[in-house]
Amino acid sequence: MKKIAVLSVAIMVLSICGCSKKEAASGGEGASGGVDFSGKSVSCIVPYDAGGGTDAVMRFAANAASKNFKNITVENRSGAGGAIGMLYGAQSKPDGSVITMVTVELATLEAMGNNAGLTYSMFKPIMLLNSACSAITVRADDARFQTLGDFIEYSKTNKVNVGNSGVGAIWHLAAAGLAKVAGTTFNHVGYNGAAGAITDLLGGHIDAVAVSFAEVSQYVASGDFKVLGVMSNERLEAIPDVPTCKEAGYDAILGTWRGLAVPKDTPDDVVNELYNIFAEAAQSEEFVNNMNNSNNVIEIMDGQSFYKMIGDQLNLYTELVNELGLKVQ
Repeated sequence: MKKIAVLSVAIMVLSICGCSKKEAASGGEGASGGVDFSGKSVSCIVPYDAGGGTDAVMRFAANAASKNFKNITVENRSGAGGAIGMLYGAQSKPDGSVITMVTVELATLEAMGNNAGLTYSMFKPIMLLNSACSAITVRADDARFQTLGDFIEYSKTNKVNVGNSGVGAIWHLAAAGLAKVAGTTFNHVGYNGAAGAITDLLGGHIDAVAVSFAEVSQYVASGDFKVLGVMSNERLEAIPDVPTCKEAGYDAILGTWRGLAVPKDTPDDVVNELYNIFAEAAQSEEFVNNMNNSNNVIEIMDGQSFYKMIGDQLNLYTELVNELGLKVQ
């Protein structure tokens, strides 16, 4: 079995994002500082196009938390693999009026040197909400690929176009990591979020995507797509017949995470109150049902733990980027 140490040992997002809902509800960063958001309007920034997994998770959270604000809106600011939207959020007024859904690209873009000045230290995280592994997905009617092995072997002698959510974004690194392990190459096609890649796969303009299962699940259910393998430690409950990449002989484990953050100078009492609001929302029947129905995994972690995790992830992805030769010169 071929193996790359960084992928198989270090980058196990699903296993390190594991604070329970009970722990989150106990207060996380601390009790309310008395900040009242009921008369305030809040904008939630999604750094990718509408229709993708990040957009869905943010909208689920915003809807579940809406009773706590005068008004809460979701704004898509896509581009540069997520850097444009996250930079906008990081440079916003530090008063809690702008909340950014930060993703694993906060670490991967910095690791690659393709971050337009974006660093994770520009944020003060509120909480982690979600994590997901990469799912190698093709069209269901593509007779070339019945198994992940078929896909890999075909790519060794043919050009295979694999769509991702942007250059330097996690789905780019996931596909590149799999190719490295498998001893092959893919032609990576970047979009401003997973939605565009999925649309082009539906239209037959690319051969595959390496996005999360949640982002393709509706098309798998409709019979348009099939998943060849998932880049996780274990098979997904929603698709138990689909093997992990490791089971198929390619030891690659990669995935994303998504959470909420505000500019670094935001007062702690504001951050604590936002944590209390969204931790409660994350336990609501509405949020849980929406996440479950869309095959999104709920992973709760308080802001301080989340900040440390991002720093650890930066170190891990820096090692991976160097291993894969993807550092921007």
